[in-house]
Parts: sequence; structure tokens; C-alpha cells
Amino acid sequence: MKGKVEQYLHDKIKQDGCIHITLVDPDKSSGYDCASIAREAEKGGTAIIMVGGSTLAATQDLDDAVLRIKKEVDIPVILFPNGPMGISRHADAIWFMSLLNSQNTYYLIDAHVISAPLIKKLGLEAIPMGYIIAGEGCVAGHIGQARLISYKHPQLAVGYSLAAETFGMKFVYLEGGSGASKPIPPEMISAVKKNLSIHLIVGGGIRNPEAAKAASVAGADIIVTGTLVEEEAQVQEKISAIVSAIKKSV
Repeated sequence: MKGKVEQYLHDKIKQDGCIHITLVDPDKSSGYDCASIAREAEKGGTAIIMVGGSTLAATQDLDDAVLRIKKEVDIPVILFPNGPMGISRHADAIWFMSLLNSQNTYYLIDAHVISAPLIKKLGLEAIPMGYIIAGEGCVAGHIGQARLISYKHPQLAVGYSLAAETFGMKFVYLEGGSGASKPIPPEMISAVKKNLSIHLIVGGGIRNPEAAKAASVAGADIIVTGTLVEEEAQVQEKISAIVSAIKKSV
């Protein structure tokens, strides 16, 4: 049975063909206002606010950020955790994500063993996701000790994605890393999507409508951007341009 937020995601994808998620990171430097970014992103047409970061270390900072965001937006807020510290009772849902190509079992399953009882206790909707880091990987790849998948070997991304689906995960997130110089190439996205029956999320290195559209055309169901809005300038306009570029005729 799908939870409320998962059903919302499926319905939005069915309606628009491809949707946008805005990632905000409470661990960014002072002056980075997650709540104002979320408000402007919603005006621009983003479907979800995703909250988290690879180096987030204080639960109180996360709670404060989620509460402020919830006051500003009507769309769901989903946690993008880096571990047990990335859990907040105030969010609408949490990606229960396993970094499938990590060399460290902590990011595959150990963190989940610690987190699952708390998620259940809080009554948070958990959405199972297979997380795969390719290309540069950036901070996420370093922290997660990922065996980075070269863009030259899309068949490896296909294999990991099919493993996620076979395990019963509901989404696959193909990640190039926040701040990556190049986004996931369309050829890798297309190879994964052709073999996958569950929804595909793509993020990392997407900074303009052209890159977002290329990922959408290649088969992404969800586009994630974070670095794009960190300057807090013209957030609504930037998001609106991407949302318009990725929307498909369905």
C-alpha cells in the first residue's frame, strides 16, 4: 500500500510526465535560507521540497529548517538523510535510501538498522529508494565511500538499478553529485530507464533548462536540483524554466 506522499509522487508523474524536486541543505553557510528558497521554488512549480545534505550533523538544525519550510509551503517535504542524524519528526516522509554502490556496509544497511525503529516510532512515511552515485560523485560520493560508476559504463548503472527494483525498492536515484561539473549523460539515463519498471530520479550537475530537458527526454521521471538555487537569486524564475522544460505531454 502506497503512503500519502508516495501516492502524490506517482500521481504528479502521471499528470506531468516528469516532475521537479528542489533540494535544500540546512548545513549550508549562514544566510542560506531554506524556507525562502522553498517558498520561491513552490511558486516556480517544484513538486517536492527535499531536505538534507551529505555533511549534516545536527538534528536540531534539521528540525528548525523543516519547521520553517513547512510554514512557507503547501507541497510535501521529504527528508534526504545522510544517516540517523538526517531524521526529523516534522517532515512528511523520508527517503529510506540505500547507497547501493558504497564500499561501506554502513551506507548499504547498517544506518538503516539504526534508523528504522525511530522512523517507525515517529510514524514517518518511509519510501524505499535505491541510491546510485556515478561520475564525479562529489561530496556525496566521498562521504558515502562509493565505488563511482564511470559514465563510460552505463551497464553498471543498469545492473544496480535492476537490483534495486528486484529488492522491491520504489524509486531509483541516479546521482552525479551536488555541484558536479557534468550531469548524468542522457545515454546512461536512457539505458537505465529502458530496463526499469519503477520511477527514475536523476540529479547532480543540472543547472539549466537544457540539461534538465535532456535528462527528461532520456527517461527521467524526476529531476532534482540543489546547487541551482543556493545563491537565492531568481529562484522562482529558475525553477519555473526547468519545470516548463521537463514537462511532457501525457
